[in-house]
Amino acid sequence: MTPLLSTKMEKLTSDGTNFSTINSSVDQQHYFAGGYQPIKSTELKFLVQTILVLICVTGFAGNVFAAGVLIHIIRKGKPSLINSLILNLSTADLFILSFVVPFRAAIYSKPTWNAGWFICKTSDWFLHSCMVAKSLTTAVVAKACFMYASNPSKQVNIKYQTIFTIILPIWILAFVFPIPHWLFTTLKYKTDMVMCILNIPETGSLFLSVFVKLYPIFVFCIPLFFAFFYFWRAYGRCQRRGTKTQNLRNQIRSRRLTLMLLYITMAFTIMWLPEWISWLWMWHVHWTRYSLPAAFTAFSHIIMFCISLVDPIIFLVMNEEFRESCKGLCKRITWKKTHISTESRGTQVNMSLEGPPPESVQAEQQQANQEKELSTTHENSESPKSKKENPTFPDVEQFWHDREISSPSQDNDPTPWEHEGEEKQASQINVKL
Repeated sequence: MTPLLSTKMEKLTSDGTNFSTINSSVDQQHYFAGGYQPIKSTELKFLVQTILVLICVTGFAGNVFAAGVLIHIIRKGKPSLINSLILNLSTADLFILSFVVPFRAAIYSKPTWNAGWFICKTSDWFLHSCMVAKSLTTAVVAKACFMYASNPSKQVNIKYQTIFTIILPIWILAFVFPIPHWLFTTLKYKTDMVMCILNIPETGSLFLSVFVKLYPIFVFCIPLFFAFFYFWRAYGRCQRRGTKTQNLRNQIRSRRLTLMLLYITMAFTIMWLPEWISWLWMWHVHWTRYSLPAAFTAFSHIIMFCISLVDPIIFLVMNEEFRESCKGLCKRITWKKTHISTESRGTQVNMSLEGPPPESVQAEQQQANQEKELSTTHENSESPKSKKENPTFPDVEQFWHDREISSPSQDNDPTPWEHEGEEKQASQINVKL
């Protein structure tokens, strides 16, 4: 929301040394912009700055974690329209916490504007764009929740192209609606001070008078009215009892989802409302003649930025699928860390085994050579002993010699029984002789 101080400003005179009170007409008024606040109390400045830093750090960490879990859910299954729209809300919160809140915290610590012309020109416009994107996304996600509650058994799974065709017009409208904040914001110089203000020229008075009436209606009232209307219808559908167990489970799940999104919308509406009060008071200050206190303006900024801190907490507390995915993602990260540590230890062990010190290698080689020499000497010493232990006798040698010399005819005679009688007669004759 526009961080503008609701107060009457003064116009520079011709000599540039003092200010004079201007008329109450809207076309001649100047308002502080870009988060610049002329707060005199140093304690209040320090308190606001500290709170903004805490919101920036904790909110950024929470939304990064929520976005990581949502991306993990979308990649694990088919793309869901509701999860994609919730991811779009987290993206808008990350934009605010990354490009708006740090500059606001730095600006509060200085008595003059020192962030340059570009930051002054685009700060309010970019903040409004992100908040309008969140408002329009809330209306669309309420419609998707009603579709899911009407038929929980039919999962709302769509293609990525369809998701982009829904989200892209949201951001286009979000960047178009707050263009007047970009057009009329400029720097003003006063002696030793530089101020970022919203300068309303006379030529744009008619346009601004229409803009200040239609802008909150189109970006705050209408989207949130439709969101609450569809959440009310979705909750009524969730109250109907199913006949089957599966239908009952789907209804319970859709009711939890509807309540989670409803609480997010309620927190968004309540925490954005003080900033709208400050914004409307600023534009219609000529009706009341009283300016808002700087403390209330700073409070409205802080409450608005706290929306980016509350959304991840609601996701974590009320969404069961979100919690389970958180546990699975944490286990996966811890497993990867332990796996990498074990691999690093394994590589260290392999390096120690593959590359020992050179002295140990030389000692092992010398020991192996000594063992080889001992084995060869042992074999040489055993060869004569084996000969002595297995001697050959002369009779045995003569026997085998006769066997080898014997005629092959006797050994190879196919009819030895025919020559038996001749051998007996020859032996008898030899005996007689």
